[in-house]
Amino acid sequence: MDKKVVDLESRKSADIQWRKHVKTGMFFLILIVLFMLLMASTFIVKEGEYKVIRQFGEVVSIKSEPGLAFKVPFIQSVSSLPKYQMTYNVSQAEINTKDKKRMIIDNYAIWKIDNPRQMISNARTVANAESRMEEFIYSVVRAELGQLNYDEIINDEKSSRGSLNDRVTEKVNELLTRDQYGITVTDVRTKRTDLPEENENSVYTRMISERESKAQEYLSTGDAKKNEITAETDRKVREMLSKAQADADVIRSEGEGEAAKIYNNSFSKDKEFYNLYRTLETYKKTIGEETVIVIPSDSPYARILMGYTK
Repeated sequence: MDKKVVDLESRKSADIQWRKHVKTGMFFLILIVLFMLLMASTFIVKEGEYKVIRQFGEVVSIKSEPGLAFKVPFIQSVSSLPKYQMTYNVSQAEINTKDKKRMIIDNYAIWKIDNPRQMISNARTVANAESRMEEFIYSVVRAELGQLNYDEIINDEKSSRGSLNDRVTEKVNELLTRDQYGITVTDVRTKRTDLPEENENSVYTRMISERESKAQEYLSTGDAKKNEITAETDRKVREMLSKAQADADVIRSEGEGEAAKIYNNSFSKDKEFYNLYRTLETYKKTIGEETVIVIPSDSPYARILMGYTK
């Protein structure tokens, strides 16, 4: 009897323990389910993105403010679209200029999604939106450059590409707005302009010829300036030499006059010395190494040569 009571008590205790475990398990299971439902119904909107909520493929809501947001779990899905500005490299394209020359244009565009609902409705994906934007850019660029000559496009001194970029941007946005693609182009820029390969050599040859012609023009101008400066310098030198020669002649004549005056003053003090000096001066001019003179013994020359001064 005691043994049966003990077994019954044991069974009751085991049953109670099992029920406690079941309740604990159910509690944790409910918590897990609730957590999964919470996770499936919440999502985070980050800075710089749109969150698009779809239900059965249709857009029901778009979240643009950063923070925590909610959706119906397992029924609604969430996808992201960029809210920030993006850069798109437009494919290279060949266009014809106003003067019927071909050239290759390479552009890029800065753009953003400003109406994600329209973008999804009409373009479906970002790739499709970029494709339509590229078509519009090519069309506008081809029309705009078709109104310019080749030299106006490549020559920086004559280039109107600054205003051209603004016009292209404005017209592309008009086309995007007209078709309601929900995107805006901030800027369209030309990275580079190239010639088709078959035209490069002829253009390079012409550019070299133009540069050589310009260089020759500079050289000719320089030579003319050099000759002008040289002629002016020679003229000034001649004037300076002429003036110096005139000044020298004046000084020389003044010196000779002063010397003659000194000679006259000196010789007037001793006439005999003056006569002797004049006689000796004539000897210097008339008598050489082989000169033979026949003179009377009583002549002044003979007396001086013989040592007689009286």
